[in-house]
Amino acid sequence: MVIEAKVSASGVASNSYPFGAASVGEAAERDDALVSAVISAVETTGAHAASVFLLSGDHRALVLAAVCGSPPSLVGGWQRIPVHSRIPVAEAYRSGRTVHLADAQETMRRFPQLSVAVPYPFGSASVPVRAGARTFGAMAVLWAPRPDGSGLSRTQRRQLRSAADRLGTALAGLSARRTLGEYGERTTPVVVTVPSAPVTRVGLFDWDLATGALTADDELCAIFEIPPSEFDGRAATLAARIEPADLPGFRSAARAAVEEGHVLAHCLRLRDGVGGHHTVELWGRVPENPGDRQASSHLVGAVLDAGSGMAAVAAIERLADGFFALAPDGRVTYANHSLENLLRARQDELLGRRPWDVLPWLADPVYEDRYRAAVVSQQPVSFLVRRPPDEWLVFSLHPGTQGMTGWAALVRQPVPAGTGPGAPVAQEGPPVSLSPPPAAPRLGVLYRVLQVSSALTGAVTAHEVCDVVAEQLLPAFGGQRLAIGVVEERCLHLFAQRGYSKRFLARFAGTPLHARLPVTDALAAGAPLFVESPRQLLEMYPGIPVGRSSSWAFLPLIAANRPVGACMLGFDDVHRFPDEERGLLTALGGLIAQALERARLYDAEFALARGLQDALLPRRLPTLPDLRVTGRYLPGTRGMEIGGDWYDVIPTGDEVSLIVGDVEGHNVAAAAAMGQLRSAMRAFVAAGHRPSAVVAGTNRLHLDLDPTLLASCCYACFHRRSGVVRIVRAGHCPPLLRLPDGQTKTLDAPGGPVLGVEAAADYPEFALRLEPGSILALYTDGLVERRGSDIASGIERLRASLARRGGGRLENLADGLLQDARESADRADDIALLLSEYAPPPRTAARTDRRADHADQA
Repeated sequence: MVIEAKVSASGVASNSYPFGAASVGEAAERDDALVSAVISAVETTGAHAASVFLLSGDHRALVLAAVCGSPPSLVGGWQRIPVHSRIPVAEAYRSGRTVHLADAQETMRRFPQLSVAVPYPFGSASVPVRAGARTFGAMAVLWAPRPDGSGLSRTQRRQLRSAADRLGTALAGLSARRTLGEYGERTTPVVVTVPSAPVTRVGLFDWDLATGALTADDELCAIFEIPPSEFDGRAATLAARIEPADLPGFRSAARAAVEEGHVLAHCLRLRDGVGGHHTVELWGRVPENPGDRQASSHLVGAVLDAGSGMAAVAAIERLADGFFALAPDGRVTYANHSLENLLRARQDELLGRRPWDVLPWLADPVYEDRYRAAVVSQQPVSFLVRRPPDEWLVFSLHPGTQGMTGWAALVRQPVPAGTGPGAPVAQEGPPVSLSPPPAAPRLGVLYRVLQVSSALTGAVTAHEVCDVVAEQLLPAFGGQRLAIGVVEERCLHLFAQRGYSKRFLARFAGTPLHARLPVTDALAAGAPLFVESPRQLLEMYPGIPVGRSSSWAFLPLIAANRPVGACMLGFDDVHRFPDEERGLLTALGGLIAQALERARLYDAEFALARGLQDALLPRRLPTLPDLRVTGRYLPGTRGMEIGGDWYDVIPTGDEVSLIVGDVEGHNVAAAAAMGQLRSAMRAFVAAGHRPSAVVAGTNRLHLDLDPTLLASCCYACFHRRSGVVRIVRAGHCPPLLRLPDGQTKTLDAPGGPVLGVEAAADYPEFALRLEPGSILALYTDGLVERRGSDIASGIERLRASLARRGGGRLENLADGLLQDARESADRADDIALLLSEYAPPPRTAARTDRRADHADQA
């Protein structure tokens, strides 16, 4: 079993520390549970691949945490699956049930999106990973299609669920100790190979050449076919199993190794008792102990028995055809010398790398698609490969759980005209059976369109769309530079670029659409323009700056028959654009245009919504002599809806009103209700009402306005000279108080119902006197609510954070309390936070006790 993990400079596996929260032992405990789960899933179901997806820290996606038998590089875009997507793993997580898909037909019927994106025959089963009421993620297994179309038996499904439940229990234990950590974009999954019997056996020995005594382990005895209990500890007993003709040379080599102090490396033939023999390798050395003469006559080492492997390798090296082996992630682990000649690449260039990463002519996505088909379906695949300039090779891939064996040879017969790369070859009959290819588009092309369109679907802002285009198009077509311009006021303005220098693009800033340039001409014509050489470009546009590129593709971005912008791809080397590639880029141009138009509309509406939200909040808070105040508002990250959270500080004479409120919903109606409530509370405060009357009056006004939305608030009226604060709650979170000595507590102030429910509701007051240096925290529930935990736990986390971070500037404290929320990519709710610190001058503090008594009688 092999576990792969990225290792940091400190030598610790980086995937052990998703956010640096767990210790080495705790990370190892989690990884051990993941490894055990995927191995158990494969062994109990007979599947060839298993994976575990765990809920991300932002609760928006399921992140690949562990995989057995299928590397993350093969999973591709499925390393992060949105929780609400129509994918079996996400369905199992949401429903808490097993999603069993016996074959490709059932997968197509129930999950067509998965079938189109992964168009290979396979069966799958997905189960939730949970413990009690909490679901941590989901586990999935894949198996090769079976002739009868059957899937997992009931027993196998039960065993799969048991493996997932054991994992859930282990994760729950780590979570209870707060050592589970979180999974996100930077998490490196644990990769485990499918367990198998060892191919090579290794036996260890310690041999005293002077006495003939030899100590051997059980594996060495097994290699020599001697029961360990019957071995007498004599080298002569083992020598009796060696081919007699090999003994003199071996003994001579052993003596020379001892006398000269070098490593012994020798091949021996062992007799098998039925007239045959097989070859083993023996490696030994003199122990490093210069002061011990007896040790200098010893050899310690190992005997390696590769079975028939060495003979097989020698035989393959003698063949004229190319043979190779691929690891599960597609990297070459073996290549014979004939393959070097076929691919025109050296072994040291191929080993440890994927063929399509080494050879440009193997980089067509259709070839990688054939490899994926073999791995996912576990069925042999044969196809044609075109080697420049005009020669054809046939490749055959034979998959297994430990990797893949491949065969390659030249095609000797004529290839029909119009045959495309990746054309399938018959598995039976003549070695190579060729026929004209169908007219349907290649699967690699369709896969690329689906991959780009899927990525664009997840892009929200215009900059995210440009990032997706750069990340997808440049590697897909071998380009090195990309520029995207957007149309504004009949001019083309640079919006994003990759690979170009700012100086080169500056000359094209604000280009009018009527300018005589290839990018504007493509936009005016509504059709892509492909230029394959600098000479062709200068012939079409004399005097135009060429830059460092040798070929270009200019794509108009048109949505709803309206020009949105243009995209330019640049290539370092001369690039030919075949018809199929031109059609693909044309189709992608339309997808990019629609995504960019949608994203720019979102950006505009988002800016408008946030501007309206900011206008409803106080622009600045007053500066007060006895009280320091600071407020923070943090919008939600889902969509661009306006929130209903607010805070306010209203000074009136010797008193200061501190208010935090929350209107349910995230839309214009919520913002409008928030504005009405804020204005109403300001009016009641200015009229001099007591705190309970302010909240009661606001409640009645909210009812009179026929509200469709409920609201909560916490109102604190602070007497600046005495330090007395009166608190009223209307269905809102309790405030927190940090004392000067650092002790922090939750104020269990009694409260009334939320606003907008009952006209005659009673809102009691809770009074206490603050010590100088005390900090009062008012907040909305968006700061303390988390999916999967109750609000009481969130309030306790906030209280602990207030205790830990307090003691410095109030502004730094407010930023610190919002740190985790700012880093979250999925805040479903807005957040309002208002902090106030009682900081009276020394003379005021000295009279606090006397004035407090007077304030209590008021």
